[in-house]
Amino acid sequence: MQKELFSRKTTVPFTLSDFVYLTLETKGVIHSIETFGSVDGPGIRFVVFLQGCPMRCKYCHNVDTWDINKSNDKRTPQELIEFAKKYKTYWKQDGGITVSGGEPLAQIDFLLEFFKLAKKEGINTCIDTSGQPFTREEPFFSKFNELMEYTDLLLVDIKHIDPVEHKKLTGRPNENILDMLTYLSDIKKPIWIRHVLVPTITDIDEYLYKTKAFIDTLSNVERVDVLPYHELGIYKWQELGISYQLDGIKPPSRERLENAQKILQK
Repeated sequence: MQKELFSRKTTVPFTLSDFVYLTLETKGVIHSIETFGSVDGPGIRFVVFLQGCPMRCKYCHNVDTWDINKSNDKRTPQELIEFAKKYKTYWKQDGGITVSGGEPLAQIDFLLEFFKLAKKEGINTCIDTSGQPFTREEPFFSKFNELMEYTDLLLVDIKHIDPVEHKKLTGRPNENILDMLTYLSDIKKPIWIRHVLVPTITDIDEYLYKTKAFIDTLSNVERVDVLPYHELGIYKWQELGISYQLDGIKPPSRERLENAQKILQK
């Protein structure tokens, strides 16, 4: 006799002389947790940084989150929500939970179950994402749509507006990322856009104006943040023995930062 062995989101055929049920719990692979975050969404946030990211951004300051196999911290959605609730009194009306990374959409099954539990508790939910895993193909697209039912806000990075330069900068294309942003606008899901200003790469007026033109096609943008490139994460590259590819590039000047803000935030 054949029975199916399944968890919440995983179905595996299993054949024995009789039948056996085996439960495989959905677990998230976690890099770290910040219990009192103030820059990853509105108010005070409980911020979960998930492990694993498909992007290879040259300026990444969390390079230690790339490899999903480099963390032994694995928790079920229930375990994590119980831990998060201990800090709920600090969030007050505007705060809540943000899931960042790494890339949270790379663990969409866990994220969906976790946000379902959060909304049962009346907690504001936010995803900080590059959007790289997004596709309109199944099964991802159905999961993403369900996830949006339990998501209040997304913080979305536009790494680079130009497809060729984006691939040089991150190792991945950007067409699906821009498609995700368009889709979020279509369904009227609120977003904050983040753009890292990197001298000689994104700090070029032509690209800034093209980024602004794309942002203007969206109807759901609540704010745009221009983040100056910094060198604070270089030591992580060195510790991991990875060559830092932007060596020698310094943070943008105040004048260039103000220029980008004037273009993107007007």
